[in-house]
Amino acid sequence: PIPPPGSLLGDPVVLVTLALSIPEAVPGQHQSGEFIFLLDTTFLEHARVPPQSRDRDGDSLLFLLKSLPLGCYFNICCYGETSAVIYPKSVGYTQHNLMEAMRRIPSTRSSPGHADLLGALRSIYSTRCLRGHTRQLFIFMTKLPPDKEAIAAEVCRHHNSHRCFSFCFSVDSAALATALARETGGEAAYVSSDNSVTAVVLKCLKQALKPAAEGVSLSWTLPRGLEAEVLGGTPRSIFQGQHSLLYAQMHRWAQDTAVAAGAVTVQCSLDGQDVTHTVEFPPCPQGNGRLAGHRLAARRLLQRLLSEATSGSEEEPRQRAVEISLTSGVICPFTSYVGVRTSQRVTWYRGKERAGPLALWPPHQSLIPCQIVELHGSSEASSCSSGSIWVPPGWLAAARASWLALRQLTHGIAALPQRGACSRGYVDPTEFVLGSPIFGPWVTDAVAECQELAALQNIDGSWALSSGLASVLEVDEAEIKGKMPGEVMEPSIWATVLAVTWLHRNDKSYRDLCELLEAKAVTWLCSRAVSQLEECLEAANSLLGSSVKPSVFRL
Repeated sequence: PIPPPGSLLGDPVVLVTLALSIPEAVPGQHQSGEFIFLLDTTFLEHARVPPQSRDRDGDSLLFLLKSLPLGCYFNICCYGETSAVIYPKSVGYTQHNLMEAMRRIPSTRSSPGHADLLGALRSIYSTRCLRGHTRQLFIFMTKLPPDKEAIAAEVCRHHNSHRCFSFCFSVDSAALATALARETGGEAAYVSSDNSVTAVVLKCLKQALKPAAEGVSLSWTLPRGLEAEVLGGTPRSIFQGQHSLLYAQMHRWAQDTAVAAGAVTVQCSLDGQDVTHTVEFPPCPQGNGRLAGHRLAARRLLQRLLSEATSGSEEEPRQRAVEISLTSGVICPFTSYVGVRTSQRVTWYRGKERAGPLALWPPHQSLIPCQIVELHGSSEASSCSSGSIWVPPGWLAAARASWLALRQLTHGIAALPQRGACSRGYVDPTEFVLGSPIFGPWVTDAVAECQELAALQNIDGSWALSSGLASVLEVDEAEIKGKMPGEVMEPSIWATVLAVTWLHRNDKSYRDLCELLEAKAVTWLCSRAVSQLEECLEAANSLLGSSVKPSVFRL
């Protein structure tokens, strides 16, 4: 049947691709952004222990906060059985606000009760986003919350206003962490017992600091009788290296629409400057009538309706989701289908269970295909084959089942021989799903040493000349003061040059870990004492026995 006008398949659909060319940000410079850290009580207990007591990760939180750029806003939300926000709304990134936030963090202990992550998210979403500052959440989960469906729906409802970087410390919370990150365009990482929390989160923080186009909006110029509705809304920000696909349904209120062309104008703010770009398009539908774009639009609309149906008690979102799913042929958790082998004229059996023919399952047990690749190898030959498995989705079961399938696959890879076309060593399955790197013990030791140095750094990038700095550098404080060049007017300049030089010693390089801290330090030095840097660097190399080049200080 022909879809009626006014329905998704009965109206024209316009696909808008936003792929902006965003220049690289200068490291260490002022940068906008709103960074909110959601920490459960178990993580807080872990992060506040002295370094020697537990994997030397005692200053993880402070290290990450010190790595934020000048010019941004930040806040911290601690959640356990109840949630507590350090500041009523995000505050400017200053030395006073940072130290006050660390002082206000409650001295908590992990409780057997459930963590109220949902309440913490709702508290954050109730505050307005700051104009010109893209909101990004860093969510730490040590265990799977019981209300995971409502959490996923809450994040999905606000997906256009922010993005999430989620970190899980247990396997059972991996699916939720992945879903939150995927829905908002962020990243997820699994922090194993062998990994450093700081190193894993720092990797994602560098991604979060990529520049973005802010205040993205669309305006339409359409022939009389047409009106555009963007399905799923328009994202407020687009980050460097990302693109966004938007689907607009053209509601047709009049019949005479072939007399003029339509146009869409995208407006945004890029590096403080307003950017405008306009593209024209024909308002009349074109193509072969297969409605591929309409079905992609249906998928986008179903995502929004599913979050509304999951989190609310109203029946309208569920009914509309079923209607769109049936008319477009796009499966959703509220619809089902039956597969039949037409060549053999028999009912299709599911999986390897062979428990009987596939009946019409209840709507909440719809089937979703999951592709899996099996590798077989021996010392003489190896082969690869692919197949499909079918799993009931729910809201997160599909991701969890895919993770289990990948885990089974990677264990199979580990059993392959050490030579041959398909040979590989053991791969942690979480690396496939969450992109979490595995760090060696040397990284943990390096993080611990860098954390001691970071704790002494001011947020503007400078260090004060103190006994604490001398202890980290393993040099006598009197010797440091005695080697200070005579032309240096401020001891903090000499101390900052020593700290940066220490990061580039010949025997160890902590540049990846302290890249953000170093960038702020070098920027501060260049703005205060560029004429004194060469003399200071020469004295620092002599004192620390290093050979750091002037290019490190942008000379």
